[in-house]
Amino acid sequence: MAKVSTSDFRNGMNIIVDNEIYTIVEFQHVKPGKGPAFIRTKLKGVENEKNIEKTFRSGENVESVRVERQQFQFLYADGELFHFMNQDTYEQIPLEAKKVEKKEFISDGMVCTLVVDVENENILYAEPPDQIVAEVVQTDPGVRGDTAQGGSKPATITGGATVQVPLFINEGEQIRVDTRTGEYLERAKSN
Repeated sequence: MAKVSTSDFRNGMNIIVDNEIYTIVEFQHVKPGKGPAFIRTKLKGVENEKNIEKTFRSGENVESVRVERQQFQFLYADGELFHFMNQDTYEQIPLEAKKVEKKEFISDGMVCTLVVDVENENILYAEPPDQIVAEVVQTDPGVRGDTAQGGSKPATITGGATVQVPLFINEGEQIRVDTRTGEYLERAKSN
């Protein structure tokens, strides 16, 4: 693992703090009127989901971790294992359910991103695309005349997530959903 100086910090960089991998979400160089300069950071745990704030001395060295984001196709879930396939080599990789983020948005055949620690060849976690197209599998029927004030209703999509959708959306329709916020975006365009 390479050592990097605090002057090389960038948003999205991965570093090791207390033997855990964290991603730098935000950093700020602070030069007080009295005393040495320091770097104030907000960090998000890659494997532990913790959000912490940490202060580093200016010029301090920390270990960086090189990670790659690779595209894998989701095949199926088998109990506590999620199976993904590399689309180039057709190699199949089982991944524990606890390492799969937002599982409720993942459905068969979806191309997901696996974040891999390059030096250890360790898969840190898997995540769905930022936006997906999914079919509404269960929702209450919209009642004519209910749309005057806008309004929304819950709908279950393939994968199992529940999303608030407008009243005019019916079962069997394809919708676009933002997986980061879990919000309905629009009806999916049919080809």
